[in-house]
This record gives sequence, structure tokens and C-alpha cells, in this order.
Amino acid sequence: MENYLLFIFTAILIIIMPGPGFALVTKNTLSHGKKGGIKTVLGTVSGMMIHTVMATLGLSAILMKSAILFTIIKYAGAVYLIYLAVKSIKSAFSKKENIIVTEDAKVKVTSTVKSFRQGFITAILNPKTTVFFLSFLPQFIVSNQSHFFQFLFLGLTFTILTGIWYLFYIVLIHKLRIFLKKESINRTIEGVMGTVLLAFGIRLFFQK
Repeated sequence: MENYLLFIFTAILIIIMPGPGFALVTKNTLSHGKKGGIKTVLGTVSGMMIHTVMATLGLSAILMKSAILFTIIKYAGAVYLIYLAVKSIKSAFSKKENIIVTEDAKVKVTSTVKSFRQGFITAILNPKTTVFFLSFLPQFIVSNQSHFFQFLFLGLTFTILTGIWYLFYIVLIHKLRIFLKKESINRTIEGVMGTVLLAFGIRLFFQK
């Protein structure tokens, strides 16, 4: 496959740009610890895997041609981001002794399950991912080779790189966790991440 290294370099530049997934990973890592962040990444990667399969099978192209279906998914994704944003902002202003660490095992399990679900839904309901896969990946497709396996390979590469970047980011946050455990700082970050999610949700809602 030609220009694979160029694809990896370009993909990394795109991946490190902050987006809804970045904000969500930050929020859940701070709120639920390292496990919460990892579960969010697993959910995000799972959603991206579905986008990869859809692009490979041509289903994304069908989705792009259906204005009604595409609009429904866009609005659903925007509403979900706004919902997460409101919860995050509300949590930042609520009175809690410690919103990072909890001794209740059931709460921990529930939190990590929610983190996975949030990551998955955010990824799968993001129509911009569909647009990206159909506009970015074809630029690296070679005409004299199987388009099916090239789409699948490039999509998997992008998904794996995304997972690696987020895991690296989670480790970085975890290293700073002692500093970030301060309630005032945590509340501030939670509020900022909620505001960022809200901005992404509103932007997606009105984006054509």
C-alpha cells in the first residue's frame, strides 16, 4: 500500500486534535479514575470499529446519500453530547467530598460501565466520523488493489492509533492525579470539559 507512513503521520495529527472524545476521556478519567478513562476509550474504539466496517462495506456511503437518516443521527449525537455536558456541568457545581475516588465497589462498576457506554454512543452517533472515513481514507486507496481490505486496514490502523493516543493521555492524567485530586481544581476541569462538550454538541446540532 502506497503512502502508508504518510497516512499514519496525517492520522496522528488528526487524532491529537481535541474533539468530543478527548473531552469525554478527560472528564471520565478525572471522575472515575484510570478504569473510567480506559472504559471510555474501549467504548470509543468499539464505535470506531463499527464505522470502519460500515465504510468498508459501503454502508456509510448509503448513509451519506440519505439526508433524513444522516440528519437524525446528527441530531441524536448532538443531543447526547449536550446531555453529557449538562451532567458534567451540574456535577461540577454539586457538593461532593470527592468526585474521583469512591470506596463503593458497585458504584465503581456502574461508573466504568457508564463510561464505556458514553464513549461508544458518542463515537457511533458522530456523523463527522462517517464523513471523515469516506473523505480521508479514499485518498490512500490504491486502485489496483482490493478496496475492501485497504479500507479495512486503514480504518483499523486509524482506530488503533486513536486508542494508543488516548491511553497515553490517560496515563498522563493519572500521573497528575495527586494534583488533580484537589476538589477546586477537579470541579473547574469538570466544568470546563462540560462546557467543551456543550460547545461540540451545539456545533454539531447546527452544522450542515
